[in-house]
Amino acid sequence: MLAKSQEFNALTRNETLEDFYNRLKIIRPEIPTPSLGLINDIGHFNVFNRSVVCTNMPSAFSRRDFYKISLIIGNGILHYSDKQIEIRDRALLFTNPNIPYSWESTSPKPNGYFCLFTDNFIHHRNENLRESLLLKINDNPVIHIDKQKEESIKEIFCKMAKEMDGDYIHKYDLLRNYVQLIAHEALKIIPKENIFKLNNASARLTAQFIELLERQFPIGSTEHVLELKTAHDFALRLLVHVNHLNHAVKEVTGKTTSEHISKRITTEAVALLKHTEWNIGQIGYCLGFEYPANFNIFFKRQMDCTPKSFRN
Repeated sequence: MLAKSQEFNALTRNETLEDFYNRLKIIRPEIPTPSLGLINDIGHFNVFNRSVVCTNMPSAFSRRDFYKISLIIGNGILHYSDKQIEIRDRALLFTNPNIPYSWESTSPKPNGYFCLFTDNFIHHRNENLRESLLLKINDNPVIHIDKQKEESIKEIFCKMAKEMDGDYIHKYDLLRNYVQLIAHEALKIIPKENIFKLNNASARLTAQFIELLERQFPIGSTEHVLELKTAHDFALRLLVHVNHLNHAVKEVTGKTTSEHISKRITTEAVALLKHTEWNIGQIGYCLGFEYPANFNIFFKRQMDCTPKSFRN
């Protein structure tokens, strides 16, 4: 059992901020490494020029323990959860700690900008920003933009970089506002039917449900078993009637509570089948299926194939 857990960590381990800066130190030793001692207290934020710190080497497929917003100028392929998304010319890319991904550049030289920040950096002062990022970027990590939007987003990143070099006493509050401004610019582009409403009680309950759902992932070892598996489980934890939860989630997202749960379990199942060597029974058990046959039925209903045929 322990060997399997170690194997999974080697294949899909989280990249921490410390890992990121250690890797950056090898690529660009002249860039100073910030102190990470206050991450747990006030969070962490930084911004970079992609042409300076990025290479054309594909990144490892893994989860990061931080949020990242990238302005991609050029071409590349995002391997995201169970999807493969091609980016041409320019796009905004939003990634969060919940979903594993890797990036493969197909341009001669990386170009653009990115900022990265921890959960408590945005939670520290701005719950709405955290909710909007959490709710929207799982399904819409890539937002294609035109040349005019590229210039306006680039200007925001340049302002971020300037603030990072400055000594304004409230600069991190200002940087949070810049992050929110980019998020709003992205939300303007997303089709209206894909945007959740965030300004009412149903939206707040939906955000709590989504966060509780995501908090159960990733599955890091064969001893990690899902605790909340049904709409009733989530309703009990959120101290609401299951019908009220179902109504709120359906009103805000257009999908049922069970659809969200099934989709998230399927996404994790795909990642585990692709990137671990756990047997199918172990994967099913971790995802809340006591018997392999039940997992097979569920997976086939979602993916039109059995776990075994998908893995092969």
